[in-house]
Amino acid sequence: MRRFCFVLAVATALLAGMSLAQLAPTAGPYKATKTKVGGEGGTDYIYADADARRLYIARTGKDTPRVTVFNLDTLAPEPDIPGTNAHGVVVSTKSSHGFVSSKPIQMFDSKTLMPIKTIEVMGNPDGMLYDAFNDHVYILSHQAPHVTVINAADGAVLGTIDLGGMPEQAASDGKGHIYIDVEDKANIAVVDAKTMMVTAHYDMTGSGGTCAGLAMDAKNNILFAACRMPANMVILSATDGKIITTLPINGGTDGALFNPNTMEAFSSHSDGTLVVIKENSPTSFAVEQVVQTMPGARTSTLDSKTNRVITMASETSPPPAPAPGAPAPGGRGGGRGQVVPGSFSIIVVGK
Repeated sequence: MRRFCFVLAVATALLAGMSLAQLAPTAGPYKATKTKVGGEGGTDYIYADADARRLYIARTGKDTPRVTVFNLDTLAPEPDIPGTNAHGVVVSTKSSHGFVSSKPIQMFDSKTLMPIKTIEVMGNPDGMLYDAFNDHVYILSHQAPHVTVINAADGAVLGTIDLGGMPEQAASDGKGHIYIDVEDKANIAVVDAKTMMVTAHYDMTGSGGTCAGLAMDAKNNILFAACRMPANMVILSATDGKIITTLPINGGTDGALFNPNTMEAFSSHSDGTLVVIKENSPTSFAVEQVVQTMPGARTSTLDSKTNRVITMASETSPPPAPAPGAPAPGGRGGGRGQVVPGSFSIIVVGK
């Protein structure tokens, strides 16, 4: 019996490391509630301004490109920021200026939601990071230049950074170091916030690739890289890049968060799950819960004042059946259905 248990434990560990199986939803302290708010258009990032109590969601489309804004506590709609096909929003806590990830970048007053100016940038703006260390905004692009740095106080472009690959998400330790996952290179670039120079690349080859989410426990200098191939949360030291451990997550991850109030990391997935990882100590981590959210809810944001995680998705119809004799559709999920009009929903996950 003892030998059987040992063999079973080894097999389980190998399967977990290879991330062959999806993690099924489990019971736990977190529950998801859904608020249907409607509205058409595609989405990418969702952003909670915990201080001003606003929630920003960029909506794309030919007819109604805009940023929709909601009260973070009640989810009541507030005035839109119109006229922009964007990926997301960040807000400066020091200057109260907001920035919309579009081309050109739109700068607005986060108190009044009124536009201030547009900022011409190169590349293709996608993800963003606001760093309160020196009140800078980092615009991430899959095309060169990979990072454009903007002064949040006046919107001036301070320079660009070459990461050697495509960035997806970034995190700051609040002490002058920026960490950016390079999606197509299986590494994390370390940037000096003062000099805007890359000082290191932390290699994750073999542990996790195509990393689309990055979060940080700044107190303990620990990075959480949510990767797709294999589907692992790679947990590593921000000091030297040494990998501490890997834990399985689900496929289609597109965002990672860390809540220092609860010492938990989160990974949101397009399959409709949110994986919660507990940091028991700087060397001990475990999957605490898998929360059912909603299919398509792949990006997420943290309300640091209420400890709630917020994500979003729309309902879709079943994918159309292929014509007789036609090959099955390719891609993840084998084809997708149409978005159900008016089905866009905000999902709030909390205890």
